[in-house]
Amino acid sequence: KPARHSEASGGTTSPAQEKLPHLPDLPGVYLFKDDQQSILYIGKSKTLRNRVRSYFHSSAKHNLRIQLMISRIHDFSLIVTDTEAEALILEEQLIKRHHPRYNVALKDGKSYPYCKLTVSEMFPRLFLVREKIDPNSEYYGP
Repeated sequence: KPARHSEASGGTTSPAQEKLPHLPDLPGVYLFKDDQQSILYIGKSKTLRNRVRSYFHSSAKHNLRIQLMISRIHDFSLIVTDTEAEALILEEQLIKRHHPRYNVALKDGKSYPYCKLTVSEMFPRLFLVREKIDPNSEYYGP
């Protein structure tokens, strides 16, 4: 679908820009896409409206990698979820399935960390870890 001409801006308006006023105040996952509908980035938020709009504010301070990604966003899709936890799980599944170019945190195959509780110690300690390797500790997480 070609971009529409916007008289006010003197240029074209992408499908992404047209959707910005209609974003829900709900948790979910967003998928940023380029003009070929290839997925550039997958993210999650407890409030889709605020998170997705934050990428398009000219006053926002983004690093170069994110600025480049934003310049390539032509459209986006949303998947509304019931909870932020559901969005977190769905985001991880979608990133592993699609391997978007700009998602670097989960590309290495690492999953979300576990909470490790050292129950065998006199004063148990809590750590964030990626593997369950200590049989004398309890692990909580995905």
